[in-house]
Amino acid sequence: MLVGTLCYLQLCYIMNVTWWAAVLASSWLFRLHRDLFLVGPPHTPPSIFRGFNSTLRQGNITHHEYIQVGKGRDVGLNQIALFEGKVAGGNGEQVLSRDVYRLGQLFDFFRMLTFFYTTVGYYVCTMMTVLTVYIFLYGRVYLALSGLDHSISRQARFLGNTALDAALNAQFLVQIGVFTAVPMIMGFILELGLMKAIFSFITMQLQFCSVFFTFSLGTRTHYFGRTILHGGAKYRATGRGFVVRHIKFADNYRLYSRSHFVKALEVALLLIVYIAYGYTKGGSSSFILLTISSWIMVISWLFAPYIFNPSGFEWQKTVEDFDDWTNWLFYKGGVGVKGENSWESWWEEEQAHIQTFRGRILETILSLRFLLFQYGIVYKLKITAHNTSLAMYGFSWIVLLVMVLLFKLFTATPRKSTALPIFIRFLQGLLAIGIIAAIACLIGFTDFTIADLFASALAFLATGWCILCLAITWKRVVKTLGLWDSVREISRMYDAGMGAVIFAPIVFFSWFPFVSTFQSRILFNQAFSRGLEISLILAGNKANQES
Repeated sequence: MLVGTLCYLQLCYIMNVTWWAAVLASSWLFRLHRDLFLVGPPHTPPSIFRGFNSTLRQGNITHHEYIQVGKGRDVGLNQIALFEGKVAGGNGEQVLSRDVYRLGQLFDFFRMLTFFYTTVGYYVCTMMTVLTVYIFLYGRVYLALSGLDHSISRQARFLGNTALDAALNAQFLVQIGVFTAVPMIMGFILELGLMKAIFSFITMQLQFCSVFFTFSLGTRTHYFGRTILHGGAKYRATGRGFVVRHIKFADNYRLYSRSHFVKALEVALLLIVYIAYGYTKGGSSSFILLTISSWIMVISWLFAPYIFNPSGFEWQKTVEDFDDWTNWLFYKGGVGVKGENSWESWWEEEQAHIQTFRGRILETILSLRFLLFQYGIVYKLKITAHNTSLAMYGFSWIVLLVMVLLFKLFTATPRKSTALPIFIRFLQGLLAIGIIAAIACLIGFTDFTIADLFASALAFLATGWCILCLAITWKRVVKTLGLWDSVREISRMYDAGMGAVIFAPIVFFSWFPFVSTFQSRILFNQAFSRGLEISLILAGNKANQES
């Protein structure tokens, strides 16, 4: 027990030093058999690979700077995210290429450091930052569900040795990003002086610069990591339209669902489980100190697209976004229907990157992490009475199978040509009443509590997402078994739930007009925000006169 905990602590501390080497080494071993990676026709490689090719042949590349008048254009959050995703995917393909492997063997130590920092190193370090958060939280959840954190603290108090206990409670304070901001703060102090540096830093926080940076961190990590797993970097059109316009909720959901929202909700689930079952010396204050940075990351990944969305908290825009969201979610897909118009078409497009057998194996291994929640929470329920047998875990899978069958019965839609629609609806109503009665009987006559009900919901949600990820990964097998339609409907339910979780705070803040005014003042300068408010007032008066 003690050895395992020490190994976990050591892994958290050395993660920022060793992980990039493991990623690069595994990618090179997987792709050494491939020919020289080229994008496009064989005779027209991109400029970065031309530079690699020339350097490998002991050539020199000159760079000329010209002073000229260049054009500029406004960019919004979506355009920035698409651009960063495109560049991150390109760097992921560079990691998979043989050129990087050969250059790593050719360079000396100092030139290798320069090469690492100016090419793929920035994205590898970015991915390490996010992976460190995940490894830390999964480790803390493991300690909480297994009871190791409580036993370590109790043994430390009994023996009077609080070093390990202090390390468990203080390690995340080193990793919350405070030390990553030290170089920037020192640079401000050297350039501006102490007082101006403090003022500039506070102003940046009030302008949500940290939220933007954290959101960009997730964008780079997602596209870089997905390209390493599956390859397939591609050009992404960022657009050159007028950026000072409202982006619909459905558009933001399509763009950031898999890259930010799913990952943010996973981190939130880890934090909820850790708070519910973990033990930390010092009570709630220690929990807050240990988890505050992770909650900031969750909020940034979930709501940054709407914080930086013009008129994102205007009530009329929110109502229109909800109508557009529901129409997109329940619109049937088909041949020729684009993902912008139908959830089904978008859902199919999101799976296009899984093509190789290696990618399916890696996706399967990564998806199995969601089973930790069910396996740990089942033994924490009061109804199990601390029974740690595998039979109890197997029974939880039987309950999950029954829930899936009930979902199929509830979503069954009879054909209009048959004479059974009213009868089936009647059975579905009786079934709903029976489920509510069964839950009430469990709570009233057994040790099953309302807290157990919510805990079971969290466990089954994570397991259901794992099953969905596995079904999407092995799509051909699931289609052969005839279960693909059920997988699609359950996925639609998950996306509807995630959209509701994100949309509810937006609706709440849209009730208060001052929130929209405050947002406009943050996004735009004073003159533009004043003109925007005047235009909204004039538009409202015109609408009232026409009505």
